[in-house]
Amino acid sequence: MKASRLSPASREALEVLGWAVRAGRLQRRWTVAELAERVGVSRPTIAKVERGDPSVAIGTYFEAATLVGVPLFADDDARNRYAAHKRTELALLPASARRPRQVVDDDF
Repeated sequence: MKASRLSPASREALEVLGWAVRAGRLQRRWTVAELAERVGVSRPTIAKVERGDPSVAIGTYFEAATLVGVPLFADDDARNRYAAHKRTELALLPASARRPRQVVDDDF
């Protein structure tokens, strides 16, 4: 995805997550190569994560963040409450979204 097609909020969120991953890596005194090996990606990919590059898969961001201790959803209790709330919400919503059928008024 091109960075220019991202909303400012999405772009900022990626940058902040990237900064947090870099700070966590440095606190652990890991090199980019060490984190890349632990995540299972290349060094350039970790460099992209730390820059907030939107072309990196979200799973890679999450794995890097988890390994360096960045909380993805506040804390475990908050994450569990949020997940339970969303599961309940999803159970109440329709299984798929459909556009309403357009009614054709062909009476002349």
